Amino acid sequence: MKYGLAFVGIGALATAGLGAFSYANAKPEAAAQYTASGALIFPKDYREWVFLTSGVNMTYGAPVTGMGHDMVDNVFVDPQSWQEFKQTGKWRDGTVMIKEPRMGANEGSISKGGTFQTEDVFGLEVHVKDSTRFKDEWAFFVHADGQPAEAIPGDAECYACHKANGAVDTTFVQFYPTAKPIAEKAGTFDASK
Repeated sequence: MKYGLAFVGIGALATAGLGAFSYANAKPEAAAQYTASGALIFPKDYREWVFLTSGVNMTYGAPVTGMGHDMVDNVFVDPQSWQEFKQTGKWRDGTVMIKEPRMGANEGSISKGGTFQTEDVFGLEVHVKDSTRFKDEWAFFVHADGQPAEAIPGDAECYACHKANGAVDTTFVQFYPTAKPIAEKAGTFDASK
């Protein structure tokens, strides 16, 4: 009986202590992690992040011809950044977005038309916002094999394209159907893009 009361007492104290801790106030681990040399460590759980959009055969220049197959891009953002974006219409410092290009197919199983994604992934493009690490706040990384990667040099075409055409903070929110109305309502959306 003494032991039973002791366990009940300990359980009550533990529960009271946990009640004082708020997970809402706990600082989540940053989505972007780096090696000692500054290479971005590939976030392996990105498919559990918030899905923003898919696009089929998206190209930013002349149409791509002669590939013989479709490409499907999926875009994900880390959950903490999405939560803040929903409140502010802006991407927080620490935002990580991943574009996952997959092979598209038209026929398979019962499908005889349309486009569906296959398991073939062609590298991953990672867009990271970190004003303490990157001169222009954002940097791009390409992960072909899941290993840590250095940032793409700042004079690469992707930087200029995103600056010139990104509707919200150098990102293509104009193609994200759940994010666009949030940014429009917040007044952060550049409709000229």
